[in-house]
Formats: sequence, C-alpha cells, structure tokens
Amino acid sequence: MFRTRFAPSPTGPLHLGHAFSALLAHDMAVQHEGEFLLRIEDIDRSRARPEWENQIYEDLTWLGLSWSKPVMRQSERLQIYKHTLQTLWDRKLIYACHCSRKDIAAAVAAPQEGADPLIGPDGLVYPGTCRPDNSEDRPDTIPTDAALRLDMARAVAGQEAFIFEETGNGPSGAHGRITFTADQMIHEIGDIVLARRDMGTSYHLSVVLDDAAQEITHVVRGQDLFDATKIHVVLQHLLNLPQPIYHHHDLVRDEHGKRLAKRDDARAISLYRSEGLSRQEIRSLAMP
Repeated sequence: MFRTRFAPSPTGPLHLGHAFSALLAHDMAVQHEGEFLLRIEDIDRSRARPEWENQIYEDLTWLGLSWSKPVMRQSERLQIYKHTLQTLWDRKLIYACHCSRKDIAAAVAAPQEGADPLIGPDGLVYPGTCRPDNSEDRPDTIPTDAALRLDMARAVAGQEAFIFEETGNGPSGAHGRITFTADQMIHEIGDIVLARRDMGTSYHLSVVLDDAAQEITHVVRGQDLFDATKIHVVLQHLLNLPQPIYHHHDLVRDEHGKRLAKRDDARAISLYRSEGLSRQEIRSLAMP
C-alpha cells in the first residue's frame, strides 16, 4: 500500500511551509488510494508543548486533512531508540563524544587556518576528536553524559555506494536514481550524532526507525532534508530496515527568499484562519 506521513514538531505554530508539505503528502496518498499518517516528533522535550500539539491537530483538521489513528508520538518510543543505540554500541558502530560546538569549531579551524570548513547536513563535519581507536576497551553500558556519534567509516565499510529513489527534486535538481559513495559519507558528512545527551536520540535515528515502524513507502518532505537522506539510507542499511521512496519538494519562502521558520508567526496557519481566510485560500497560498 502507498503510505505517506506528515511529521511536525510541536515547538511552535504550523506555517504555510508545513501546510504545503502536509497537503502534498495527503494529496499523494489520496491520488494513489493509499494512507496518510501523522507523527508527532516531540523528542525535544525542552521545547515541545501540549498546546502546540493540539494546535497541529486543529490546523490540519481545518485544512481538511484526515489521518489514520493512533497518532505516533516519538516521546513514547524512547525505549525503542535506546535499544537500537545499544545494538549499535555493541557492534562498535557508535562512540561517546564530549565535544561542544565550540570545541568542534576550534578543531576544524586549527589544522588549516583560512580554509573553508566542510559543512554537512548537521553543520560542521566532525573532525573525529573523540573517535576511539578500534583497539580501545569500552564499557558494555552506554555512557549517559555524552552525545553518541556514528563511526561513519565503520558504518559504510564494505559498501562502495548507496542508492535511493527520488521522485521530487533535490536543491540542485537531482531526480530519479540518486547514487552516493561511501567515501562521500566519510569525508562530506562524517560522524553524525545519533543521540544527543539531553534527548537520548536524534532526528536521524528516530526518523528511520519511525518510518519503518509506520511502514512508510513514500517520504514527502522539504528540500532542506535532501542531503540528510544519505544519512538515513546508511542507517537503513545498517539496521536492515526497508527503504522508502523519497519525494523532496520546494520550500515555501518569504518575500526575501528565506525559507519559513516557526518563528514566522505572521504566516502561521492559525493567524490566517483567525483573519477569515478559507481553507482553499490557504491551499492557494501554500501551493501556488
């Protein structure tokens, strides 16, 4: 069955960009006589709020969207993420990292002052400061006072290239069969964080586990996550998870060309509603 999902975070109001993504995913499911699911990505407990989650339900219902029940909530799946991390730890595929962002910036700048640092999907490509030597002993229990990073070289060992299917378009127009190499993952993306010390997981880990659990066949999301898809494909390979087809869409931007963020309250769906716009007018604004 064709199955899509919309996965917002309850950390602020939904705006036109969210409406575009939700409507597109819903429309694709309807077109293919499939199923549209909703997932609440509330792993950031410091910012997630019940009132924002309730607002999500209200806004999507007002837009005319319906979804299968029950709604998946990431905060109820922390034990699943923890178990997966332990499996990766036992396989020596992740390691503890105590570096702060300031530490990483200093380490990246030190070897070649003046050179442009490499930027990956999560920011500066990690220089490997805390990466252990393979011969080092490690405790059986995962440390709780550190972030957990994927040892990318070990993760892609034995695999020359990875592939995923793109039915939308990447930021540079990439479409169709997308191929990337193990070498690119090591040098252009690096040892990404799979669990933040204050969350017990990360977007990358949670999204691949949740998509598999919900049996998502087509992931519909913005182009800003196109490069992150490479990380997700590697994790799917490591964890023996099914790989969905991806459809990355254009981002809704403001008059200055900047993509909308949750702080853009002026474009919040709820505000347009309060001003008397109809759902069709919102659809026209979000999907011109």
